[in-house]
Amino acid sequence: MSNKDEIHNSAENAIGKMKEGVGEATNNESLAAEGRTDQAKANIKQAGEDVKDAAKNLKD
Repeated sequence: MSNKDEIHNSAENAIGKMKEGVGEATNNESLAAEGRTDQAKANIKQAGEDVKDAAKNLKD
């Protein structure tokens, strides 16, 4: 995985955590749920990149 992808996934995860925290602090369930969704998306992308890396390492 490229560093660019890793940074992007980490940033997306961090933004999701912030949205979730702000949503919970302000009793805005919609924003909190959006934050949790953003985090899940980032984690899925990261897992996909990890699988690609593992496959590439096996190939090498």
